[in-house]
Amino acid sequence: MFTTEFLDLPPLDSAQGSVTLPGSKSISNRVLLLAALSHGTTTIHDLLDSDDTQVMLAALKQLGCHITPETVLPGQPIAVTGIGGQLPADTAATLFLGNAGTAMRPLTAALAVLGGHFEMTGVPRMYERPIGDLVDALRQLGCRIDYLRDPGFPPLKIGQPDFSRWSDAPIQVRGDVSSQFLTSLLMALPLQATDKAITIEVVGELISKPYIHITLELLARFGIAVENDSWQRFVIPAGSRYRSPGDIHVEADASSASYFIALGAIATGTTDDADADNATERKSIRILGVGQDSIQGDIRFIEAARAMGAQVESGPNWLEVSRGNWPLKAIDLDCNHIPDAAMTLGVMALYADGTTSLRNIASWRVKETDRIAAMAIELRKLGATVEEGADYIRITPPAKASDWRAASIHTYDDHRVAMCFSLAAFNPAKLPVRIQDPKCVGKTFPDYFEALFSVCQTETQHIPVICIDGPTASGKGTIAAEVAKALGYQLLDSGALYRITGLAASRAGLALDDSNEETIAEMALDLPVRFDAQQRVWLGEEDISAAIRSEEAGMNASRVSALPAVRTALVDLQLSFQTLPGLVADGRDMGTVIFPHAPLKVYLWASAQCRAERRHKQLISKGISANIATLLADLEARDARDMNRATAPLKPAEDSLQLDSSEMTIEDVVAQVLSWWQERQPFGRA
Repeated sequence: MFTTEFLDLPPLDSAQGSVTLPGSKSISNRVLLLAALSHGTTTIHDLLDSDDTQVMLAALKQLGCHITPETVLPGQPIAVTGIGGQLPADTAATLFLGNAGTAMRPLTAALAVLGGHFEMTGVPRMYERPIGDLVDALRQLGCRIDYLRDPGFPPLKIGQPDFSRWSDAPIQVRGDVSSQFLTSLLMALPLQATDKAITIEVVGELISKPYIHITLELLARFGIAVENDSWQRFVIPAGSRYRSPGDIHVEADASSASYFIALGAIATGTTDDADADNATERKSIRILGVGQDSIQGDIRFIEAARAMGAQVESGPNWLEVSRGNWPLKAIDLDCNHIPDAAMTLGVMALYADGTTSLRNIASWRVKETDRIAAMAIELRKLGATVEEGADYIRITPPAKASDWRAASIHTYDDHRVAMCFSLAAFNPAKLPVRIQDPKCVGKTFPDYFEALFSVCQTETQHIPVICIDGPTASGKGTIAAEVAKALGYQLLDSGALYRITGLAASRAGLALDDSNEETIAEMALDLPVRFDAQQRVWLGEEDISAAIRSEEAGMNASRVSALPAVRTALVDLQLSFQTLPGLVADGRDMGTVIFPHAPLKVYLWASAQCRAERRHKQLISKGISANIATLLADLEARDARDMNRATAPLKPAEDSLQLDSSEMTIEDVVAQVLSWWQERQPFGRA
């Protein structure tokens, strides 16, 4: 997951490939709570691992649920042993629930019915999200809930209920603010329906009915058969008791599918395949984990995408999407049935042939942020004309490519804002888009940007490269790693590649001479090597950082570097590191030979005396004896060799920015390089 302050998306051209979606947040947190309330152990498969599920899991552990394993691992099921609908007497806890509405509201309802002493807390934005209608409904039953700050909003204090005040009258709840209020009652009230039926009446129009459908389907899986009377009255039968279904699978998130459905509609198009007699090949995006028969209401996003021109095929657990009409068709749509996924339509509207109207979306105002306001502000930054109202938004795209603007998108700590605006990188003006606080996608789709980059293509010239060259011991490796970490870019330590090649060839039993030159060159071209921000070097799944620093590895590097075919192969390997979203490359000829068109080239240097002192301090800290005079002489001799070698001599690129780091800290140098980079961006500082 990207944890940088911002993530710059270069202009993207097209998309093709397959994406496996994470589990549904809505289903995951519902299933976790239902498993926790049940008798027995529930094994949950494909649970979403995200910020929202993590706060739910932490809360359930505080309440006494036994959960194994402790950490959710990809592809591994999780087992939840429930409390059997009953907490130990006088249970007390303070529960931190972040900004997870799917945790705060249902847990508030369940704990208010179960009784105990609880404080329900979260992040500041959670304290702006209404919960008063749910509290009012629970108080009708006799639950004791107090507001710790502003009436109608968390944080909350929950005490022991007094059900003697309840007269068996239907519990009334408003349905026009958030469907989570009704969902919370539907999951909590079976705990009190042991002796008599409980009726819930919805006051006003029930919004987001598809989410209530999810709740009812899951309740049935856990043994609670709720009677649904025209979405206005819901009867929980007497004798209700939660029972574990044993095993349950979490569907992939249909809301997350919307970004890739939109991607297929916007970016797939067609391409000429020269190997097939210039036949036209239609590109597509294949989405794995959810199909058109999903129980999630947001799957109906498919209908809206088709109305705008997307071509969508589907199977039991997959979707295949490609571009149909282009430009897309503007639509006028009541989005009450797809409130979360409808945000994606707002960005698709940027590629439509007129004004798109999205109506009946008042619930956007009380989500992770005021989404109507947020969408309007950010769409205008890109050049769109936007009209917003209490429950609608109208979007007219820029009239022509030259009307688009590069924009830094403020994401409001809202995962859906970050994900849907990533699609603006396909703009016809070929402008980059900055996504601020990209880690907010961790709420539902931690690896969203990695998944996006895995299926996107763009011209190599659009992928930014920062070159950091300099003499030995100038600190360029450390600086490059820190800059790459700050920007979320790939990292290339070019100086390590000959050592890695020599190590791989010697492990393969090859003599490191011209008798194996072509074999070693082929091996070098396909080395599965990567570098991380901690300056570790990986060959496949093995950390070889220490192995390539040995004296033997240095000697082997010298042998393979004398082979011309290997040097050519390693140039190609270095070029292959220029991948999305960008690259920071350090070495001695990155800006002069390998990436001569890089938009930023830094030549980092320091006096030989300074570099010798730094190297001496580094060696001593590792318990290695060293002599400064010897180190200084070695560095001066090496500088002379590097500057006077026939092939790619060490020298600053003509358009490089030179930086003397002799009197600077690592932090100072990194800050200067990032400042130079920011000055080259069309949207300025984040």
